Amino acid sequence: MLFCNTQDLQTVLNILYILNELLTVGGGRRVGVFVSKGGTGILLQLVLSGSKESPPSEELMLQLHSLLAKVGPKDRKFGVKARLNGALNVTVNLLKQNLQNHKLLLPCLQVLRCVLPSLPPLLACSLFPSLHPSLPLSITLPIPLSPSSHPSLTLHPSIQPSLPPSETNARRAVDRAHVPVLLYIYQDWHRNDTRHRHMLIRKGVLGCLKNITNIKLGRKAFIDADGMRILYNTSTECLPVRTLDPLINTSSLIMRKCFPKNRLPLPTIKSVFHHQLPHVPAGGPVAQLYNQPLGVDDVVDESDDNDDVETENDTENEEEDKDHHARNDDIETDINKLRPKETHSRPFEELKIYERFFLELSEDFQVMQDTLLSAPKSQRPIIVPTAQALPPKYPTATPLQEECQLAKGEQPHPEASPLAPAPTLAPVHTLDTINIIKDQDGCCDHSQIRPQPGLEHNRQPPLLAGGVAARQGGGAEETLAEEWAEEEGGEGAVLEVPDTALLLPLHDPDLYVEMVKSTRSVPQYSEVAYPDYFGHVAPTFREHILERVYGVQRTKIFQDIERLIHPNDILDKVVYDLDIQSCPVIDDGESLKFNSQFESGNLRKAIQVRKFEYDLVLNSDINSNHYHQWFYFEVSGMRVGAPYRFNIINCEKSNSQFNYGMQVLMYSVQEAISGRPRWVRTGTDICYYKNHFSRSSIAAGGQKGKSYYTMTFSMTFNHKDDVCYFAYHYPYTYSTLKMHLQKLEALRTPQIYMRQDVLCETLGGNSCPLLTITAMPESTSNDQICQFRNRPLVFLSARVHPGETNASWVMKGTLEFLMGSSPLAHSLREAYIFKIVPMLNPDGVVNGNHRCSLSGEDLNRQWQSPSPELHPTIYHTKSLLQYLAAIQRAPLVFCDYHGHSRKKNVFMYGCSLKETVWQTNISAASCELHEDLGYRTLPKILSQTAPAFSMASCSFVVERSKEATARVVVWREIGVQRSYTMESTLCGCDQGKYKGLQIGTRELEEMGAQFCVALLRLKRLTSPLELRNHAHLLDVESDLIETRCKVTRSDTCTHQEIIDRLNRNTYTHWLAVN
Repeated sequence: MLFCNTQDLQTVLNILYILNELLTVGGGRRVGVFVSKGGTGILLQLVLSGSKESPPSEELMLQLHSLLAKVGPKDRKFGVKARLNGALNVTVNLLKQNLQNHKLLLPCLQVLRCVLPSLPPLLACSLFPSLHPSLPLSITLPIPLSPSSHPSLTLHPSIQPSLPPSETNARRAVDRAHVPVLLYIYQDWHRNDTRHRHMLIRKGVLGCLKNITNIKLGRKAFIDADGMRILYNTSTECLPVRTLDPLINTSSLIMRKCFPKNRLPLPTIKSVFHHQLPHVPAGGPVAQLYNQPLGVDDVVDESDDNDDVETENDTENEEEDKDHHARNDDIETDINKLRPKETHSRPFEELKIYERFFLELSEDFQVMQDTLLSAPKSQRPIIVPTAQALPPKYPTATPLQEECQLAKGEQPHPEASPLAPAPTLAPVHTLDTINIIKDQDGCCDHSQIRPQPGLEHNRQPPLLAGGVAARQGGGAEETLAEEWAEEEGGEGAVLEVPDTALLLPLHDPDLYVEMVKSTRSVPQYSEVAYPDYFGHVAPTFREHILERVYGVQRTKIFQDIERLIHPNDILDKVVYDLDIQSCPVIDDGESLKFNSQFESGNLRKAIQVRKFEYDLVLNSDINSNHYHQWFYFEVSGMRVGAPYRFNIINCEKSNSQFNYGMQVLMYSVQEAISGRPRWVRTGTDICYYKNHFSRSSIAAGGQKGKSYYTMTFSMTFNHKDDVCYFAYHYPYTYSTLKMHLQKLEALRTPQIYMRQDVLCETLGGNSCPLLTITAMPESTSNDQICQFRNRPLVFLSARVHPGETNASWVMKGTLEFLMGSSPLAHSLREAYIFKIVPMLNPDGVVNGNHRCSLSGEDLNRQWQSPSPELHPTIYHTKSLLQYLAAIQRAPLVFCDYHGHSRKKNVFMYGCSLKETVWQTNISAASCELHEDLGYRTLPKILSQTAPAFSMASCSFVVERSKEATARVVVWREIGVQRSYTMESTLCGCDQGKYKGLQIGTRELEEMGAQFCVALLRLKRLTSPLELRNHAHLLDVESDLIETRCKVTRSDTCTHQEIIDRLNRNTYTHWLAVN
């Protein structure tokens, strides 16, 4: 009351002094009582009345704002009261008029800190256009800086995040030349704050720079003010002090944002290879690609992109959360699209031609026929290897051979190489390759052997190149090998190809070369990579997920920034370039040699940046200008012990498992010759981050993210004159598949029904195989034939995305299990008829694509309306399923094998009407959502039997973006309730038996086998009565992995009692599973 009644200034000041003391000593409780008694309104009224004096009392305003700064945090309506009362405008004007009065400035800033969070952003911008980011710049700062003489600066970092960043404010700061001043302030605080007690002030200055550089003018002003050098130097000096990491991270973010955007060092980002399509749809991606104007690849950085680059603190869980939110926005909300289609889209007469792929449904087994089709032979030559040959280390049996011999009780003994007539070693010679080219008459043209410069006097005959050519070819090739041996005075070349027959029963180097001859590629590859020729034996040791070293990403980024600050240190020398078709390898003897001209290879360009650092550019998918992820290339000419760094600079995904412990794959030929032919996880200092390379929004197809990402890793080589291969994941070529299928055919016994058909021919002229596997009927009786024909079908497919090679390894495990001789395999064949398309995209696999086929499209987005000309494998695979639906034999299970690049473990995506609706706001009656829960059975079984499988990672929600995928189309159009995509990690597992380990081919093949075991259990759960014809399953029940349902058998029970008990147990287990 005294406040309201007195007009005496001194009295008011005395009361304010007392209140200030009371509230300071009393703490939060007294402040709360003061607010509840209406004290906030009285203080605001005094501010308004005091401002009408001319001039206002400085002491009065100081005391009032000091009290308001204490009261504001305890009053939830403080901002509203200040705005409605009019006191807010008084505080803002007072602040503007007293920018040099640090005594009054501090309480005013404290009041604003309380007010701003409660104001709408637009209102805040209109009220405080000059406060952000120019507020600290208007304060004259004496040197040296001292926080005691400038207390307002200590506050600024705490209110700065609340002040509204806007383009207008940033432009004003640039126009007033505040960027150089900010850099000067930051540099001066860095020099004088030697004990790092005022890091918040420095962080606040960096926050202003960060907001200013959100616009193009701000970035230009930052570069012109030498901001890159200033922040780089100050940051490197802060690196030893861990507590200064926030400053380093913010500085790194600003520098990366301001690093001038460059286009990739390519003439065009379109693929270096082109395949002419039978027709180009007007609205398709290929038409858009080739209708783009010239120069569209050039970067046009005219946008004020405010997207901050990621920081070192990004976590895998945060990435999964982002994916989860994206999925929520993508969930299908149209319930009509979630219901199965009632009618078939194609007439049966049109589908009847596919009857020939289902001979087993009408087979009477009176006359058995061999339906295997022989593959056409290619007239192109095949060259093995692809780079300099290696001297053998062990002219006797390899360690793997000895291990196998000793296991069988045999004594190891020297063996002559099968690739040469004599085991005598010749002098060392290093060569690039031997070209064996057939002329028009089919005769061999002896091409020149190209030894490396300077090594003419220290040579040996070709080991793998000449040997394999002579071994595979006829007279002319043998003559060539003999002429070479005579020229060198030797008796022939020797190569110890590791004998892995016992460990790799499905691998045969000679057969692989034969398969390569019939494989057609757009670049017309005529070379074979060592790993594909030698084969891969999974290592017996564990490969743990790599623990990331703290700060490694920041270190790599700073090394990239050094390129701009110290340009004279950069070599910028091209050493490999596929755009130069005549001579892609540029060899001067001082650099590494690269090669990717073999099946599934992908590396477009290699640039030597520093002595031991190389930038690598991947090729786009053919008839596309993006999808850069898969790589597979060869490196030679390395120095032992040198710390090499490789940067793949045109990755596109915003994050990768390379940030969370995944390593690249390496295959050493020296190791293979020494008896260890295997891919191993390798590389250190691995990280994945946004770089300064970019593409225009037109070239990006209107995509928001226009920047590329770098995947970098460091490597030290252990062998001299080695040839090493690097790959994104374990390679599995189309020729490997053909070799495996032929070897599997040789495993067929009279009890196995296996048929291999050619489903169709691809755009590139390769055959798409279709397999049928089941058990032969026990006899030709009507009952046995009827049981054979009426077995439920399981339809499997894989490798629609070429870069997901793990899908092929899982499929290999499935095929080997199905063709196996175990009781479980026999039971599974008796339970189902398997229709398998093991590789849906042979062309993409052959040509080193990551995502697309030769049509330039993702085939797994074409299932709704596939074109027979552009998407033949999808069109005909879908037609097979449509035919089965038309004859009422839709598969019990459909599963498409895939690989996942951003998640761990193995898991499934399925389709559920209920679970999709539950994730949305759709209001639907329960009767409309009637659905059998059987779709969860198979994933649940897998979670109990397969150690790499994670039920928690599974999802059964249908998303809009996935409506044209195989899983959703087969569920909706074919009516297959158990329609799945099975995703296998490219990295490793974070749960179960393999927790903390990177996944390998052994685990992937095991997953394929476990899938088969799960199908057998599914059969028992879904059709228990059929077990009357499978009584032996009761004997093999103990072999099922981690089974929870035990069927007891008593010799005293009758046959009917056994069946009844089995039915009860099966039903109980079904309830537990679901």
